[in-house]
Amino acid sequence: MSTTTAELDRLTQRWGRFRTGRNTALAGPDGWLTLTSFQWLPDTPSTLPGVPGLWSVRGTTATLTASAEDHLTLRSSGQPVVGTITAELADEESIKWVRFGSVVVELGVRANRYMIRTRDSQSPTLTNFSGVPVFDYNPELVVEGKFEPFEAPRAEVIATANPEVPGRAVLVGEVSFELFGTTYRLAAEEGGLGSLVVAFHDVSNNLTTSHWRKLELTRPRPDSSVVLDFNRSINYPSAFTDYGTCPAPVTANSLPVAVEAGERDPRK
Repeated sequence: MSTTTAELDRLTQRWGRFRTGRNTALAGPDGWLTLTSFQWLPDTPSTLPGVPGLWSVRGTTATLTASAEDHLTLRSSGQPVVGTITAELADEESIKWVRFGSVVVELGVRANRYMIRTRDSQSPTLTNFSGVPVFDYNPELVVEGKFEPFEAPRAEVIATANPEVPGRAVLVGEVSFELFGTTYRLAAEEGGLGSLVVAFHDVSNNLTTSHWRKLELTRPRPDSSVVLDFNRSINYPSAFTDYGTCPAPVTANSLPVAVEAGERDPRK
């Protein structure tokens, strides 16, 4: 279906607003572009590279012991950390726990193990950021599909960007659509406000695009139709940093074609 010049201008401008919002969100002072390390907590109080204090795990509790000379403060209140503080989290939970200088230390649980990640607002990945590289908007990569829900959600074990952290996807159905004259199917997870999210591989991965990407679809209409705008394909945080634990697509979500739309590999 042809697109008039006026319609293309409108669609491109709307996509441009989406891109501006995306870049602004990424450039937050302790967002994904600030990650500078990932470390598992030890069983006995120990120093860890790049962070002050003594860190450890005691049963299901994370423990941090610090002195005034460590200059650690609580991220939530700004109060100095002097002595021992503890926190208990469930698997996949995270908190931005303490701060020193320009660094915020995130405490989290992944694969039922406590870890910390440092987020530095002076990280070169952030300070050198001028926007994610993208392909030009292509109206031909906006396609309509049909959502077919499963009778019940299906859980599937998946890989993540960290080989020590297994993942889990909860799939709610499949989306069928035609691209480049061929029909494909992608398993979908539930997004926000009734939308659907698909994580996918394609032939462009590790060439012009990152290892995998994701796409949020429109909310299914009453007739189960959805719109897949591949121009809105975005990278996971692990495309920008080595310290992400981002979920990989399920095995079946691999398209045998190059989808050169949306975000490019930011490291190329």
